[in-house]
Amino acid sequence: MINSNQIIDRAGLTIYAELLNLKKGAVVLADFATLQQTLGISFNDPSLLEQALVHSSYINESPGFALTSNERLEFLGDAVLDLVIAEKLYQDSPRSTEGEMTKLRAALVRQDTLARVARAISLGDYLYLGKGEEASGGRCKPANLAGALEAVIAAIYLDQGSATTSDFILRLFNKELQKAASRGIGIDYKSQLQEFIQARQQSTPAYYVIEAMGPDHNRMFTVEVRVGDNVLGRGSGKSKKAAEIEAARSALERLLII
Repeated sequence: MINSNQIIDRAGLTIYAELLNLKKGAVVLADFATLQQTLGISFNDPSLLEQALVHSSYINESPGFALTSNERLEFLGDAVLDLVIAEKLYQDSPRSTEGEMTKLRAALVRQDTLARVARAISLGDYLYLGKGEEASGGRCKPANLAGALEAVIAAIYLDQGSATTSDFILRLFNKELQKAASRGIGIDYKSQLQEFIQARQQSTPAYYVIEAMGPDHNRMFTVEVRVGDNVLGRGSGKSKKAAEIEAARSALERLLII
């Protein structure tokens, strides 16, 4: 027979369990609030953000879960990202050819780049993963990180519209865009110029910084590329390397090579 003290104890345990559940829920909500702060986006429909983080392995092990996996969002986010990056390259590179811009875009949206951007915002910490995927290091896998980032982009697009999504992508990919510009991803103008000059004059082009302006955190360099006393081209950039690349491109253009 159950006495009154046992009833009270059971009631207390029930209340305690409910409080624990509430506490767990609060932690989840706090995590999503932190993620939204990191993204700089306040979702009207937070379930879109949550769905963007659901890996298919979690659905396979949790058939009663209310949301589907992030795969459909990943599909949409891939297309949105491609468009935004393509438009940015088109606007910022008026003298680049279709082939050059295609190579640049491919470098910016490839899995390794997306995974690196996702790691920078600790996106892996928020993923819903199945036990097997979790045990195999799923939070660090480039494919999972890249897919989740594309899904988050799609969630923002559906929740906030194209303008906000574009701003978000350009802000998030700012460093990658700068690296692409400074390294001349997709075409090596300096090598092309050197090969052209050496084949005809058996000499090597040299690069000279002729001007450096602006504060240390935002300097602009101007470089000339010369063969002997002849100036072949001039270019400017936020680093010496970027300015050299632009000078080589200018020289090739003047020489009618590109």
